[in-house]
Amino acid sequence: MDIAGASAIVTGGASGLGEATARLLAQRGSKVVVLDLQDEKGEKVAGEIGGAYVKADVADEEQVRAAVETASELGPLRILVNSAGLGRAGRIIGRDLAPIPLEQFEFVLRVNLVGTYNCARLAASAMAATEPLADGTSRGAILNTASAAAFDGQIGQTPYSASKGGVVGMTLPMARDLARHGIRVNTIAPGLIDTPIYGSGEQAEAFKAKLGESVVYPNRLGRAEEFASMALEVLTNDYMNGETIRLDGAIRMPPR
Repeated sequence: MDIAGASAIVTGGASGLGEATARLLAQRGSKVVVLDLQDEKGEKVAGEIGGAYVKADVADEEQVRAAVETASELGPLRILVNSAGLGRAGRIIGRDLAPIPLEQFEFVLRVNLVGTYNCARLAASAMAATEPLADGTSRGAILNTASAAAFDGQIGQTPYSASKGGVVGMTLPMARDLARHGIRVNTIAPGLIDTPIYGSGEQAEAFKAKLGESVVYPNRLGRAEEFASMALEVLTNDYMNGETIRLDGAIRMPPR
């Protein structure tokens, strides 16, 4: 799929995996809408790549619809990358035997799963209304972000693993739903990736180095640019559809 001249929406595009992907898409000729809640960072990234920043909660219908409209003004919307997400660790019951607050579980699912679905359905509607590309059928591609935790959830990751497992689970049926419109859907499930979530400084670097020891090969954390490279291939390869790809250096997460 030729993405030059098309518009793209990258959720969580102000930092980490989203930022790296937004920058690479822009380098390849796409007009990128950076969708995020971090105003300063989002505006900076959008300005540097010649795109647009839209502040939006991924689970808010009207805010995401505004981002879709902005993208459609920049060019035919062909790409959605769902990389916004979060995790809040907590065992299902605590040391005092009190259950985890239900709101904590619901919040993680709202952002990671409901938000992914919300952005996908609204972007797909706009993609389906575009003229097909030169092959006469292709109109766009959606890329979701899951996690190795969807398969190897660790202690305290029940909400996060459930949300990412849901993303994996809806990938194939979503691809089947949208096939008639020439829209492909795939998911990348990254492992341990070096993003700002780990902080910075000497202690952070030591912690990341220790984490990297658990990766089979390469024996380090992944880089956001490696995620972006895989994202670009999945988005542009017309025969890649309905698949979840682990990008994790062959790691299988231990219980803790």
